[in-house]
Amino acid sequence: MLIRMGFRTRRYLSFALALAFLSLSGCVRQPGEVLNSESALRNESTYRLSKISGRESIDGLRKPVTVLRDKWGVPHIYADTLEDMFFVQGFVAAQDRLYQMEIWRRTGRGELSAVFGPDFIERDRIARLMRYRGNQQAEWESYSPDTRRIAESFTAGINAYVEQQKDRLPIEFTLMDFKPGVWRPEDVLLRTAGLQMTYNASLEIARARLVAAIGLKEAMRWMPTDPVRIPNVPEGLDMKGLDERVLQIYQSVTGMPVLNAQDGSNNWVVSPKLTKTGAPLMAGDPHRQLAHPSLRYVTHLVGPGWNVIGGGEPALPGVALGHNENVGFSFTIAAYDQVDLYVESVNHGKPTKYLRGSDWRPMTLERELVEVRGYSSPVSVELKFTEHGPVIWEDPDADRVVAVRWAGAEPGTAGYLGSLSLNNVQSWEEFLQAAKRWKIPPENIIYGDKQGNIGWMAAGLVPQRQGWEGLLPVPGKSGRYNWNGFLPTEELPQEYNPERGYIATANHNILPEGYRHDVGFDWSAPYRFDRIREVLDGGGPFTVEDFEKLQHDEVSLSGRYWREQVLNHPIPTNRDALLAREQLAGWDGSLAKDSRGAVIYEVFIGDLRWRFIKKVVPEAAHPIVNPRLDLRTLVREFAALPLATRKELIDAALGEAWRRAAKEMGDDSSQWNWGKLHFALFEHPLANTQGRRNALNLGPVSRGGDAHTVNATGGTGFRQNHGATYRHVLDFSDWDRSVFTSAPGQSGQLGSPHYDDLLKLWSNYEYAPLLYSREKIEENAAHKLVLVPR
Repeated sequence: MLIRMGFRTRRYLSFALALAFLSLSGCVRQPGEVLNSESALRNESTYRLSKISGRESIDGLRKPVTVLRDKWGVPHIYADTLEDMFFVQGFVAAQDRLYQMEIWRRTGRGELSAVFGPDFIERDRIARLMRYRGNQQAEWESYSPDTRRIAESFTAGINAYVEQQKDRLPIEFTLMDFKPGVWRPEDVLLRTAGLQMTYNASLEIARARLVAAIGLKEAMRWMPTDPVRIPNVPEGLDMKGLDERVLQIYQSVTGMPVLNAQDGSNNWVVSPKLTKTGAPLMAGDPHRQLAHPSLRYVTHLVGPGWNVIGGGEPALPGVALGHNENVGFSFTIAAYDQVDLYVESVNHGKPTKYLRGSDWRPMTLERELVEVRGYSSPVSVELKFTEHGPVIWEDPDADRVVAVRWAGAEPGTAGYLGSLSLNNVQSWEEFLQAAKRWKIPPENIIYGDKQGNIGWMAAGLVPQRQGWEGLLPVPGKSGRYNWNGFLPTEELPQEYNPERGYIATANHNILPEGYRHDVGFDWSAPYRFDRIREVLDGGGPFTVEDFEKLQHDEVSLSGRYWREQVLNHPIPTNRDALLAREQLAGWDGSLAKDSRGAVIYEVFIGDLRWRFIKKVVPEAAHPIVNPRLDLRTLVREFAALPLATRKELIDAALGEAWRRAAKEMGDDSSQWNWGKLHFALFEHPLANTQGRRNALNLGPVSRGGDAHTVNATGGTGFRQNHGATYRHVLDFSDWDRSVFTSAPGQSGQLGSPHYDDLLKLWSNYEYAPLLYSREKIEENAAHKLVLVPR
């Protein structure tokens, strides 16, 4: 099987190279050179594993706490006090994911240079620019009444683990030759998670580049909005030079994805009338970049007033999506526009002054010291702010800078921390109140309860703009492009117990017909949602197994459409094109791993797309349109071409599909299948030698689906880079019948039994039980750890 293992995104490559450069340090017990071998890494990592069974005395606890890890690595934490419960959540998360958590913390605080060296100074500077600087009391109170208490306990638990394990830290700390820092309660308020999911700035720059290259009308033709809107180009704003340079460093900090068809999430909830049990069922599978360790960490918290289980991020307290005794909740991104870029005119002789009307105003300046690996003293960096926000770029060719305003500057906007308010809701009314506290990232949060109710709210802060759309950068000097507060929560899209009996979202345009507010214009293509709706409209009665199958559904609605286009056009005379056409004629539209037709379709549509761009899109726009051409735009514009042109493009793409498939998998087409080409690989960021790759990396894993199927497996070339590693299906009739996936495993420590034990289930489209009752958990406990006060 031919596998392409060299794919990297630019951001990931830069990060991995930095890690590789610094990963030659020695080990406490063995020299660093020895740790390049697979056997040495495995032996040393096993020696350093966390203690997850037995009895342990630690400082900071008030009363004993029991942690039962089930066979699938999920920690079920039983505590007598809220403080102890969150203390142990931090402790347990650090046992499994300390290195990942430490990098998360350093990213948000702007402290990567201390570990990775001078190449990260600018990245750290931008991270510090994006920190919250508002009223701290309002910040703490925004998430839940007890957030500060929770954060103090959670971070104390992390620090307790570091202190306990200081001589046997995870192997990454030796490879990188550094020690984890001290966690503070404020670290859970870092904007890291939220910044990663606010992508609108990249779309503003892309549209500005298109306008500069081909004019407004053509730009909106190739990057249309939903609903359709032609923005006014702000008077006096020169779009030239507003290019990828503006966001280069900013994006490295945020890890900001461009929300195109390969990204997104699915969720749905159905009422009792559509289920076999007579109780609601809920499914959720948030999609993100495939990572190792996984982004998600599954936890069960049981304490006074708490009994919640589900997935979250290891560096944050609480559960982001899951259920308590009565209520379940899941989310997908709602594409609200929470970011705007302001082009500020600066004084040629005094670049720290910017123009407002006819007056020059001084920027707010701050200086901070950045510790840098290899430097004898810290580096001083200057942070600049206009009234719109932090300055993220200074144009070397003109007297202007770009400042960014984003909703994350408001209180209560640490990403996903609003889940603390959801974890204990017991009714729809309480859910609505809790959803007011969820501000970033904007999410379609679905709701269900054991009383049989279902609901949904598209929660998040929505800036109100008057007379402009937020689709292009705007000049700061006029003062007319300011935000006018935020849309009241009561006016956000929401629904409760709809007659159809289900609610589903998949990052598509969720705005109700006639909705009067502009909240965003860049929704995902509706293919995933339309397929989910197609299945749910079948009427049930549905079971957990039905929703497992639907989460892994690989029927391509796009593929069905293009298959018909091929068959409705004149038969090609070229042998290769004819063979490809015959293969598509017998294809059922499924992108299953064992499908031959899927191979032809995937290569065909990729080649057709690029041939279309070269033939129809203005050449100056190619580098901008190529990564962003929506399939809906391709469908519309392709249909408008003359028949002869359509036939030319189809025949050429069909011929190339057959030749490419033969090149990749041999001349015997009976041996072709999509899973031989399409794969996922879980790469550890420190795997920069063959021995480390053998020990730390996992895969490749054959994959079905593509960017537009419910089982979303999009990526670069034939490699899946994005999709759902965490999934759950919640059964409200019996929580113990709920199931989940979370690849590759709960632990990030090589040698742990839970390092990769969930990967086989994930790759085979199978699930593990999401156990909830103490009885079932005890029956399936693989490890019991009792933590007691020292």
